[in-house]
Amino acid sequence: MKYILDTKKSNFQKEFSRALNSKRQQSNANRSIVLKIINDVKRNGDQSLIRYSKKFDKIDLNRNSIQISKKEIIAITSKLDPKIKKAINLAYSRVKSFHLKQVNSSFKFKDKFGNQLGYKYTPINKVGIYIPGGKASYPSTVIMNCVPAVVAGVKNIYAVVPTPNNEINAGVIYAAKICGVKKIFRIGGAQAIAALAYGTKTVEQVDKIVGPGNIFVATAKKEVFGQVGIDMIAGPSEITVIAGPENNPKWTALDLLSQAEHDELSQSILITKSAVFANKVVMEIEKEIKNLPRAKIAQASMKNYGTIIVCKNDQEMIEIANKIAPEHLEIKVRNCDAIERKIINAGSIFLGDYSPEAIGDYIAGPNHVLPTSGTARFSSGLSVADFYKKTSVIKCSKSGIQKIGPAAVDLANYEGLQAHALSIMTRINNKK
Repeated sequence: MKYILDTKKSNFQKEFSRALNSKRQQSNANRSIVLKIINDVKRNGDQSLIRYSKKFDKIDLNRNSIQISKKEIIAITSKLDPKIKKAINLAYSRVKSFHLKQVNSSFKFKDKFGNQLGYKYTPINKVGIYIPGGKASYPSTVIMNCVPAVVAGVKNIYAVVPTPNNEINAGVIYAAKICGVKKIFRIGGAQAIAALAYGTKTVEQVDKIVGPGNIFVATAKKEVFGQVGIDMIAGPSEITVIAGPENNPKWTALDLLSQAEHDELSQSILITKSAVFANKVVMEIEKEIKNLPRAKIAQASMKNYGTIIVCKNDQEMIEIANKIAPEHLEIKVRNCDAIERKIINAGSIFLGDYSPEAIGDYIAGPNHVLPTSGTARFSSGLSVADFYKKTSVIKCSKSGIQKIGPAAVDLANYEGLQAHALSIMTRINNKK
């Protein structure tokens, strides 16, 4: 573990801030590279996608092969293990069921003066889903990003997925198929984000882009925001676990490792009141980490960003968890419900011994696309609401504007906006 901190130590706050900020310093070093790629795609369209695919993914594409054909999709998915298909189907069903409870309905009503007011929910027309390739190519990413769009009523969903060395994840393609993705393009990186944002002859221009990616993808999403909507600027995965002697140290160690194996930059934090328990967890981490296929990644993550914080009492644990504002927060202690009620900053919360964060990544139901790097202080995970446009609708009656108009006229004059005042006043006086 990189950091083992004790709240009783005089330098705790300084060390705690250092532990958090070690991962949260974002660099702009890649911005110039990303801007060059974006501008290239805007100018040269498909040809730039073909060139970057050869450079970065080592594949030779032409205009006809940028999109994965329906024939290819059938061939790819036919080889997928039926057991995995069944698991993907169950995940899709459970995630969709949860998100159906988030559906909003348009409404309208009349106030006491006869003015009709309302709110209209309209699904976004075209959405692009970025699905990472390489070492982070997951069917669960497809489900979590597509399902809320499907539930919101988005009619046109397109996906981009890099296929390094022409390797295509059959589970990803199958998940995209059952989610009703209209087209899948075998492109990735900043160039794929640019293609979705500005369109090419082959790639559809969309209205919003969602989905995780590396630093180049995240930077590209940030740069095209305004041309299109985006979900969030997500950083590496992170988990905070509140646990103690009543919990199984091996289970706790594996929960911490479940995020460490994602990325060398992932952050895993244990908050506990017991130094003895903390040491047991460290021993279990050292034992279990050796057996992981992604051991090198997990070891780097734990070495550089793994943190244990030993607290005096529950209140300290709560305060620290809220300050971290983690993407994932497990509360495993006996009084987990009481502690949960006092948590105000977390992307997703998992309560009790039998609710590991990993179950939320796949099949529990709530979305696993969550705010990272402390942004849970002001933002939320992906939901159906992210795929609606919300439009207010106002219809004043003649008598209604006569009742509320004079106050608006007073405010307009106070703000020095005479045309505003006259626009309302002519209607109050019924002058044409």
